[in-house]
Amino acid sequence: MLVRTAVGLAVLVALTIGLQHWRRLPLGVRPLTAVLRATLQLGVIALVLRGVLTFPALVVAFVALMLTTASLTSGARLRELWAGRRAALAGVLAGGIAATGLVLALGLVPFDARNIVAVGGILIGNSMSAATLSGRNFRTMALARAGEVEGWLALGAPPRTAYADIARRAVHEALLPTIDQTRSTGLVTLPGAFVGALFGGANPVEAARFQLVVLAGIMLTQTITGLTVARILSASPVLPVAAATPAAVPPPGPRSPREPHRPRAHGG
Repeated sequence: MLVRTAVGLAVLVALTIGLQHWRRLPLGVRPLTAVLRATLQLGVIALVLRGVLTFPALVVAFVALMLTTASLTSGARLRELWAGRRAALAGVLAGGIAATGLVLALGLVPFDARNIVAVGGILIGNSMSAATLSGRNFRTMALARAGEVEGWLALGAPPRTAYADIARRAVHEALLPTIDQTRSTGLVTLPGAFVGALFGGANPVEAARFQLVVLAGIMLTQTITGLTVARILSASPVLPVAAATPAAVPPPGPRSPREPHRPRAHGG
């Protein structure tokens, strides 16, 4: 089974890289390195989780590790923004901790090590995505509306007033995929939590209940994270800097013939 899995993954990754190379997407071998890294990480996590689930006292340390990794990953994506790393850290912590804590406090899942790790991992991972999307949307929209922002600032408006609409739209765009996925669950997609619960032996009704808890938690964590990130970024006193892009190279074509040398006329 392991050999078949390895061969199947190799085929899927090869097709992914081939299609990206065919359409000249500048991703190189990143899909391969991503899968290799995921394989290594999942192997390590599988071993770690055996210890964590055996010794519940380690759960807090493991959740802290997930929060730290998510914050650093999202912060690296937002490092070009003013206070980008701080915004990512605050957003991931606020969204991940608040949503996970509320799900457990409401008794929606049993309060034990297994559920804390499972639900916490799902919600923290989604808070990381929300932080990255909100921050990158904020940057793109701020650059596109730079004149408007500069106008507000020139009139003496505080930065949060100048960026208010941009911040709202950045979070709105970041949340749309999650809302669409939630609306289409069961008709278009069968989410991982639902399928995992079924494979784990849960009956379909209990699996559906668990999935609903996860979906509601994801929407909450992403909303808190997005609002937190946008709130911090909108205090920026300066506009984001446009990412450097390589200079455009003109397409090859026939060269125009040089003009013949014309001797200058000399006055007599």
